[in-house]
Amino acid sequence: MKELLYESLVNTTEGLTLGEMVINFAAAALIACLIYISYRVSHSGAVYSERFNVSLVMLTLISTLVMNVIGHNIALSLGMVGALSIVRFRTAIKDPRDTAYIFWAIAVGICCGVSDYMIAAVGSAVIFGFLLLFGFVRNNERIMIIINCSIEAEEEIEAQMSVLFDGKALLRVHNVSLEGNSSEYIYEISDKSMRRSENANGSLQKNISRIQGIFNISIVRQDDEINQ
Repeated sequence: MKELLYESLVNTTEGLTLGEMVINFAAAALIACLIYISYRVSHSGAVYSERFNVSLVMLTLISTLVMNVIGHNIALSLGMVGALSIVRFRTAIKDPRDTAYIFWAIAVGICCGVSDYMIAAVGSAVIFGFLLLFGFVRNNERIMIIINCSIEAEEEIEAQMSVLFDGKALLRVHNVSLEGNSSEYIYEISDKSMRRSENANGSLQKNISRIQGIFNISIVRQDDEINQ
C-alpha cells in the first residue's frame, strides 16, 4: 500500500509535446481575448483600468503555463500550492466584479492547461453572456443637496423639501451657527427622485430660491465609479 501511494505521488505522466503545449496556449489566448472584450464592454468611466484588463489576459496564460508544468503530478501540484501560498497580493479591487474576472481567467487557464477546451469554451460563453447582461448594472447615483440659509428660513425649507420630494429627501446633516445666525442643511436623494421632482415641479433651485433667507444652494452628485 505504501509503495502504491509513493508511486502515485512521485511518478509523472508523459510530458506534453510541443504541439500540445502550443494548442493549449492558443486556446487560452483566444478565450483570454474574450475575457478582455467582456471586461472592456462591461466597464466604463473611471472604474475601467486598461492595465488590469491586460493583466487578466496574462493571468490566463500564466495559469495555463502552471497547469502545463503540473500536469497530473500530485507531488508537484502540492509543491506548487505551497510555493504560491507564500505570495501575498495587495492589489486594490476597485469594482467587486473584478474578482469574478480574476477567477474566470484562472479557471480558463486551468482548463486549457489540462486540454479541457470544451469546458473552457462553453463555460466562458455562459459567463460572457451573464457578465455582459449584468455588467451594465449600476448603483443608483446619490445626490447631495447643500442649502445655506438663515435660521428663520429653516421651517419653510424643511416643508418645501418634504413637498418637492414626497418625503424621500433624507436629512443627513443640519448645522446651526448661532453667532452668524445661519444654518446649513445637507439632504441626500436618489437621482431618480431628483428627475421625478424636476419633471413635476421644475428646477430645484427655482423652487428653493423663492424662500426668503437662502444664501446658497449646492448640488453634488456622488458617482460610485469615481468614489471607489
